[in-house]
Amino acid sequence: MGEPQSNDVRILGVRISATEMGSVNTRSRLRAAMVAALAVWSTCATFAQDPQFTQFYANPLYLNPAFAGTARCPRVVMNYRNQWPALTGTFETISASYDQHVDAILGGLGVQVMRDQAGKGTLTTTTVSGMYSYQLAVSRKFSMKFGAQATYFQKSLDWSKLTFGDMIDPRRGFIYNTNDVPRGGSIGNADFSAGILGYSDVFFVGFAAHHLTQPNESLIVGTSRLPMKLTGHAGASIPLGMRGKYGEAKTRISPNVLYQQQAQFRQLNLGLYIDHGPITAGIWYRTRDAFIALIGFHTEKFKFGYSYDVTTSKLTTATAGSHEVSLQLNFNCKAKKRRFRVVACPTF
Repeated sequence: MGEPQSNDVRILGVRISATEMGSVNTRSRLRAAMVAALAVWSTCATFAQDPQFTQFYANPLYLNPAFAGTARCPRVVMNYRNQWPALTGTFETISASYDQHVDAILGGLGVQVMRDQAGKGTLTTTTVSGMYSYQLAVSRKFSMKFGAQATYFQKSLDWSKLTFGDMIDPRRGFIYNTNDVPRGGSIGNADFSAGILGYSDVFFVGFAAHHLTQPNESLIVGTSRLPMKLTGHAGASIPLGMRGKYGEAKTRISPNVLYQQQAQFRQLNLGLYIDHGPITAGIWYRTRDAFIALIGFHTEKFKFGYSYDVTTSKLTTATAGSHEVSLQLNFNCKAKKRRFRVVACPTF
């Protein structure tokens, strides 16, 4: 086979002419081939990045281990995210966590399980984490928490679900067996993280460092270190009017900022929530990437939130955005003799 003409396309070693490009089936095969190429390339040649939840405070233990026990009573949190569902090989992430404050150890305990799937289960990562946060009352108006996290993760690659260029017939699609040698399998490793949180009744500021030891997660020959992720976040809860039964504000506004960095990836998020009675509405702007709209409902024992990421990058509507759902259950516990300061962070 000679080199393609100027109007032809070559993907994974397969020539597709401009005429063939006009057919829906060929475009689908081209798209599948590109996804396959990206899947193999990302598996073999790039650093991984953590899954991301955009209801940041509806998944507090994932954001910062120092949040363990900040609700005082037992808390169960469940989160689901479906990212870019319009693309072949969508990303789906689900997590569940439990945490509570324990007076005997002067802090909070938490546990979290998470499963992340890319390419419809082609690449799967499962993590189990345990957390402890120590609480320190600095003054009558300001407290701090110091969190530590230990994680065991397992990453698996199902090579049978990958497709390659030598499997493609230009007209009939994927009909051949590949000559590529199967690789991958699974790898497990330990991981450690830490965080700090300072807060009053009105504002909070926190910092977290994940993957302190940068563990190896390579599924192929060699070493691929999981880059350290740094997160800084801050916000405030500002009351608007005094209309509650006990003088508390019925409406609050909460401006927030969150910055994350992992390897060469940097992200700045600017957000604003309005909390009125049991309803919370919010919007975030993720620089050069997306707007995030959120609506939530909460009572003393139950919280439910839904958010949608509107992609503003070059991917635009081709991704169908991202959907995220959160559910939180709060349980009763013994009344505390001394006042317990709750973090003034957003519900979602």
